[in-house]
Amino acid sequence: MLDAPLITGQHLIAGTWVTSENFFDSDPVTGEAESFYAGGADEINEAATAAAAAFAEYGWTTREARAAFLEKIAGEIEARGPALTQIAMAETGLPAARLEGERGRTCGQLRLFAAHIRDGKYLDIRHDSALPDRAPLPRPDLRLMQRPVGPVGVFGASNFPLAFSTAGGDTASALAAGCPVVYKGHPGHPGTCEIVAQAIAAAIEATGMPKGTFSMVQSNTNEAGGALVQHPEIKAVGFTGSFGGGKALFDLAMARPEPIPFFGELGSLNPVFVMPAALAARGAAMGEGWAQSLTMGVGQFCTNPALVLLPEGPEGDAFAEAALRLLNETAPQPMLTAGTASAYAKGVEMLSGAGLDRLTGAQTCSIREGAPAVFQVKAADWLARPELAREVFGPAGILIRTSSPEEMLKVAKGFHGQLTATLLMDDADIDAAKPLIPVLESKAGRVLANAFPTGVEVADAMVHGGPFPASTNFGATSVGTMAIRRFLRPVCYQNLPEALLPADLQGLG
Repeated sequence: MLDAPLITGQHLIAGTWVTSENFFDSDPVTGEAESFYAGGADEINEAATAAAAAFAEYGWTTREARAAFLEKIAGEIEARGPALTQIAMAETGLPAARLEGERGRTCGQLRLFAAHIRDGKYLDIRHDSALPDRAPLPRPDLRLMQRPVGPVGVFGASNFPLAFSTAGGDTASALAAGCPVVYKGHPGHPGTCEIVAQAIAAAIEATGMPKGTFSMVQSNTNEAGGALVQHPEIKAVGFTGSFGGGKALFDLAMARPEPIPFFGELGSLNPVFVMPAALAARGAAMGEGWAQSLTMGVGQFCTNPALVLLPEGPEGDAFAEAALRLLNETAPQPMLTAGTASAYAKGVEMLSGAGLDRLTGAQTCSIREGAPAVFQVKAADWLARPELAREVFGPAGILIRTSSPEEMLKVAKGFHGQLTATLLMDDADIDAAKPLIPVLESKAGRVLANAFPTGVEVADAMVHGGPFPASTNFGATSVGTMAIRRFLRPVCYQNLPEALLPADLQGLG
């Protein structure tokens, strides 16, 4: 365990801690604010240029060297564990247990990618041997493998200051692929970002990786984000955040002279479909489970189950009543940033003014707090009001009361892309659920039964993504080992001498 690291407020660019002209202050939930340098286009240019220089070496490192590097980052993060927990608690208001679990997930992701690249299957190596005597034309020697795309820009998420931030899944998968990373620090937890950046810098030093393999530019402005997406040396971007911010950056990526992939996660409503047999058997218990999921982390999960399609009638009422008992007893809690709390309050106000029935009582909240807010609407009214299908980031939920399985299916067909779709069902609901499956599969990246979607397992088979607007690329995931594919591209080598081939393509016979 290391001594508590010093927070300098500086940027990390190519192994050097540097200052810049402007400043911003953090806005912690507890404790004193800290000053951080606010980087812009100049700092992004230095970092991206260094990343491009590093790529010439880092992109050709061995899988074993990169695996050891990822494992070293995990070890350096763990060595700073108590300091990370302390500052992240102050900056975000998240409890120690949540942050310690998230630190474990972050380090687990790094080690998972280390094992994944050691295995080598992700390379998708293919070899068509030369056929010099084939008629009417000979066939050349063809060897294909996945290669890193180049420097990657990464934006951290406010709601996961470790697992989706400085050394989170985007950074881990990009580094595993062989891509240097330029990370734009998140202004909601800049001290946490710096401590993790210190861990990555120590791992670079210990393993001898190029200095430009990782850089971090702190900023609270749009200038740095726009410059990162538009920099000609950046070849792909990973983003988790709001629809408005993500869509603006996506448009910039597409408008470049050389458009680049923008892997953005922009928001989701994560509908839950309550099936009739399960509702009759255990409606109240399911209602309580939904309430607990809705309020987990003050609703600040991208997989928060904000919509419930609930059959009309007394059994559906029992589900709602059980949920409301818990929700009305849930006190306001601090949200990640004052801006998050303000946006949540405006979203609740929008729903309140839209003519929906508010089921939860209003609670007095401070400027930084959020409280549960649940509304109810008939399915026919929901279908007539497409503007209601807008994410309100926080513990807000809508019960959509359906009159028949056919109406539930109609509502499902009207959804935009989602990260998840959930079925609460029993065996007796199989026939009723069958028509929903093709629809839900087309709408969501993950379809699950009898579990709420909050909590994303980091595993080979996980998909955390979905059709637009859940994400900007329906073929990608930001969680799980398949996330590495975002930062790879297939390259075919035809008749190249062995000495010029990547090591993994040599000696294929």
